[in-house]
Amino acid sequence: MQPLPIDPDIVAECRALAGAIADSVQRFIVDHTTVSIERTVLRAYGIEGVNPDGVPLVNTCVDRYHERGLLGWGIAFFLGWALVRGARTPQEAAEELAYGEAPGLDLGGDFRPGAELVAQVRRALAQPTAEALARIDSARAARQAARERLGMGPDRDRPRDGVLLPPGPPLKYVIVATGNIYDDADQARAAAEAGADIVAVIRSTAQSLLDYVPYGATTEGYGGTWATQENFRIVRAALDETQERLGRYLMQVNYSSGLCMPEIAYLGAVERLDMLLNDAMYGILFRDINPRRTLCDQYFSRRIIARAGMIINTGEDNYLTTADAVEAAHTVLASQFINEAFALRAGLREEQMGLGHAFEIDKALPDSLLLEIAQAQLVRQVFPRHPIKWMPATKHKSGDIFWSHRVDGLFDLVGVMTGQSIELLGMMTESIHTPFLQDRYCALKGAAYTFTAAHHLGDEIQWNPEGRIVRRARQVLTQARDLLAEVAAEGLFSAIARGVFADVKRAETGGRGLAGVVRRAPGYLNPLLEALEAPC
Repeated sequence: MQPLPIDPDIVAECRALAGAIADSVQRFIVDHTTVSIERTVLRAYGIEGVNPDGVPLVNTCVDRYHERGLLGWGIAFFLGWALVRGARTPQEAAEELAYGEAPGLDLGGDFRPGAELVAQVRRALAQPTAEALARIDSARAARQAARERLGMGPDRDRPRDGVLLPPGPPLKYVIVATGNIYDDADQARAAAEAGADIVAVIRSTAQSLLDYVPYGATTEGYGGTWATQENFRIVRAALDETQERLGRYLMQVNYSSGLCMPEIAYLGAVERLDMLLNDAMYGILFRDINPRRTLCDQYFSRRIIARAGMIINTGEDNYLTTADAVEAAHTVLASQFINEAFALRAGLREEQMGLGHAFEIDKALPDSLLLEIAQAQLVRQVFPRHPIKWMPATKHKSGDIFWSHRVDGLFDLVGVMTGQSIELLGMMTESIHTPFLQDRYCALKGAAYTFTAAHHLGDEIQWNPEGRIVRRARQVLTQARDLLAEVAAEGLFSAIARGVFADVKRAETGGRGLAGVVRRAPGYLNPLLEALEAPC
């Protein structure tokens, strides 16, 4: 599509301001760790299992050292120390940290390990660290090989040389959410048969507030299904079987957010998920998770995602469910710039950043469709290499399924016209109930028709330089620049506290999980993070 006539200098200014915002927070991130980061390190070293009460071993290990005020040295240091003292495997060492006479528990706050001990610990952790990276790399290679062998359908080029999303019409993304993972797997198969390219398993309500990851397969959940490693494995197996039969690769999605954001990123990486919902600010704004905790956790989780070659989906679309989509459009764009800046500092390529926005303007407004086109084209143009995720109308839908289906058709039209990459399909029963299989089938059939019928519509469009769409795009871009300048001047924590994003106010020292943020000791040891930060 012909580009909108917007000022590239303002776009560059937005990026520079977002970078300054991220840099100011990055200084805090590099000085701190969290209980969830340390648990992820243990998981990456192969630590598994739960106690009779269902508490994961990784939690027991980390909590024991956190309670003694020692976690600032990094749980890896004590795991390696246990290996130096004679534990035969990381698993055996972790059990000693959790239940036995673990090394270092009697140390005071002035503890300073000697250089020889640190060197021994590093040597002991070298092989477990290499094995942890190999598990991530092996899953990435298997995923990439399957995508290159099967392709992603006749309308898209076959991905080669690590390309994540080859050119083509928007990928059709649908949700399953039964609460029972085996039923989810069946619904995922049915969605794929009906034409879905991407299947997301909605996570059970409030799992993001749990400071542990449940273990094993689950068959009960409210509003979704628990995100566990075994549940990831079950759905991936179902999609693997189905994609071989259909002859096209199927993508799997889950949620790397909440108090266990880094852990779920690791579990998704090794179980070959393709995308993870992962946002720098979503947990702060919509789950009241402490800002310091969230911003530390997003960095480590994104380091894993970068290594795994997965795509993140950010959550700016949610801003428009609590704020007006016309008045707050610029906050979406500003947040996208901030999410991009944080992701770049965590090693993600632009091709891995599925920045989110939504078709959420009140449909009763005159020219609402033109306003939606302006936002969609602006986002697509400002982030040309990003796999943009385009979300459907939800806020203004009603029980009139025929009207809702018509709205979804316009949403599909704007999506294909402006070249959105990933489109979460709207459901005509959005405001009534969790979609039935037939509702999902209707959405997929309607999207397929629109994507085919309007495949090259964008190539035929030229913008009126004095028209409503161009005027709106310029307005939103300028407002985003001005907002980013405000946030850069006062700091992100302060801006979040006064409700700049989504009309939601969150204090820097409020919310859940602050007690799990720990200042790193001068000798903090995390060989896994060092390896993830090193150039590949």
